[in-house]
Amino acid sequence: MRTELREGRVDLQRIGSVVATDQAFPPWTVLDSSGMPVGVVVDYLRSLALGSSSPSTCRSYAYDLLRWFRVLWQLGIAWDRATVSEVECLVGWMRTAANPQRERRSPDSSPPGSVNLRTGKQTLGPGYAPRTINHALTVISGFYEFHAGNGAGPVVNPVPASKDRRAELSHRSPMEAPIHVRRARLRQRVPKQLPRSLPDGMWDELFEAMKNDRDRALLSCYVSSGARAEELLGIEIGDVNWAGQQIYVVSKGTKNREPVPASPDAFRYLAAYLSQAGVPKAGEKLWRALRGDPRPLTYSAMRRVLQRANAKLQTNWTLHDLRHTAATRMANDPKMTLPEVQRVMRHAKLDTTGIYLTVRLDEMTEKLQDLYTRPRQVPKFAPGYDPEDVRAVFGG
Repeated sequence: MRTELREGRVDLQRIGSVVATDQAFPPWTVLDSSGMPVGVVVDYLRSLALGSSSPSTCRSYAYDLLRWFRVLWQLGIAWDRATVSEVECLVGWMRTAANPQRERRSPDSSPPGSVNLRTGKQTLGPGYAPRTINHALTVISGFYEFHAGNGAGPVVNPVPASKDRRAELSHRSPMEAPIHVRRARLRQRVPKQLPRSLPDGMWDELFEAMKNDRDRALLSCYVSSGARAEELLGIEIGDVNWAGQQIYVVSKGTKNREPVPASPDAFRYLAAYLSQAGVPKAGEKLWRALRGDPRPLTYSAMRRVLQRANAKLQTNWTLHDLRHTAATRMANDPKMTLPEVQRVMRHAKLDTTGIYLTVRLDEMTEKLQDLYTRPRQVPKFAPGYDPEDVRAVFGG
């Protein structure tokens, strides 16, 4: 059974579930096959929620732990008897099994892992991404560290740790070169990818594909403010500073309410949207569904708007690509400094902002095409010199 599971030749039994609770601590929990909460998971998720982790973080951790317990249940291993052998089974299965989230129901959808010819972006592969596997290992390691602190669980954490991890996290001068340490066992190599921004021409196409002022206002706010998708969808009418041309969003990491700038066009389309849909009441979300019962615009609904535009344009842009586009435009503007861009994008480190100081692929392609089509320069001699004499002296 272990070999078949590790090689992905058998499917992981879909027993147990993740459900929301009516409590704040924890907001999500894991149920076993009989529908009863898994006590050790509830204790860990409660501690996570008490440590000011967001409900979405608790939900993500709950799904990772459910996957881990499914491996243990299928192998017949108690949670406190787990070893690195069971972790290897989990990693092997995730590396070889198909991810149900990658299934394409439409026959016109691009196959997983294919490259879009217009954007040059690769669609998500059919399996679990390396970051997803590493995240699962981090969650499981934290789960066992929590119970080890309470005197429970196995003596040794089943998730291998890197001996050089502490050196990587140690304080260093920003002038020093970063320390590169070896990955721990079972940790996946994550390929470094440059941020993909929309070229100006493709941005114009995408903007023209929007069918109403609400969607135009949203895209204008995204590409001028650099706000994340959920941050912008969560604002209310009181978060709009019309006079200062700013929007207040709750940042993803710090949970602080911070202002971000937006372009005059964004506010113009926002005003047009509110004049048609009406101004929401205090405490209601600014962005609303245009059809059906009055309700806030969800992330899934906004993603569907972009998917329809992608189907029309034969592209595969995402909402996060608009944030990359905003950062790329700001970072490459000669009148803006990198610390200023960092402030607008709300990056914790300047190194994160620095990755946007890259040559855009569309600009490089245009320059190369100019190089390829440029006529070859024929060497010319100064007036008064006979070409035959020059060749006789210098050769050639």
